Amino acid sequence: MNKQIILVKRPEGLPDASTWKLREIPVPEPKEGEVLIKQHYISLDPAMRGWLREAKSYIEPVSLGEVMRSGSVGEVIRANKHPKFKVGDYLSGWGGVQQYVVTEGKNFFKVDADFASLPMYIGTLGMPGMTAYFGILRVGELKEGDIVLVSGAAGAVGSLVGQIAKIKGCRVVGIAGGKEKCDYLVNELGFDAAIDYKSENIYSALKQHCPKGVDVFFDNVGGEILDAALAHLRMNARIVICGAISQYNTTEKIKGPSNYLSLLVNRATMRGMVVFDFAQDYGEAMSQYAQWLKEGKIKSKEDVYEGIENFHETFMRLFSGDKKGKLVLKVSE
Repeated sequence: MNKQIILVKRPEGLPDASTWKLREIPVPEPKEGEVLIKQHYISLDPAMRGWLREAKSYIEPVSLGEVMRSGSVGEVIRANKHPKFKVGDYLSGWGGVQQYVVTEGKNFFKVDADFASLPMYIGTLGMPGMTAYFGILRVGELKEGDIVLVSGAAGAVGSLVGQIAKIKGCRVVGIAGGKEKCDYLVNELGFDAAIDYKSENIYSALKQHCPKGVDVFFDNVGGEILDAALAHLRMNARIVICGAISQYNTTEKIKGPSNYLSLLVNRATMRGMVVFDFAQDYGEAMSQYAQWLKEGKIKSKEDVYEGIENFHETFMRLFSGDKKGKLVLKVSE
């Protein structure tokens, strides 16, 4: 049987367990030109919360009654005259939160399980890694010597953004929640400093750690942290709007920045990014990450939990902050 997580209602505020239901159906058979993938790992990302909302966005929302959308990685266990993939191939793509998926192969690509662990292909070598790479280098227009500030810095994207900025010769300050995460940023990932937003005043901490201001702010959080960063920009600063996890579950009007005139004063820019816009160049990022990983310049952290039945509980770790690095759910052996 194939266990699936099905969206059954659109949540207001934080999704509760009744937002989805667990469904079991027979494992499907691939038709000619299709493959059957046994999925091992599912990617859990903050963007999934946005996909629950029936509103105009960069991608259609998940429909009620559908398998919950997610990135995934698994093994081809049956192939019916497929032109590219065969039994034994490992594929990553958009398989959704389920144990098995039949596909013609669109938006799936082959991965090398000998080079890296499977969870890494939905983390550093997957959408979070692509987001970090193109977000900081292309959208953020990173230059050597820049002072870089990263919110959500202990997460899948933020932790890679900071490491890339260090590789490129920048001073990097991360914002995270709790002493353990801040110590992780500095002691393990090589950030120059970390700010604990749970125990420190953001404005005071920014004055301390970024006395000359900020050249690039990579924002995954939004809200008050974005407003504080706006007040500490340098001339020609660049703000990358990657996400706003502090606002995703609000039941009130989304809070916008009150310090936006700093963009005018400092001739700064604030630009949103969606990783799919760079799909044609993913190969460039994959090659660069492969080199950095071989050279030990990038550390990849996957926080893996088990059991498709535990989807909701694990998904909520995105919003409680009870995880480090890339959040992954193992759904089958």
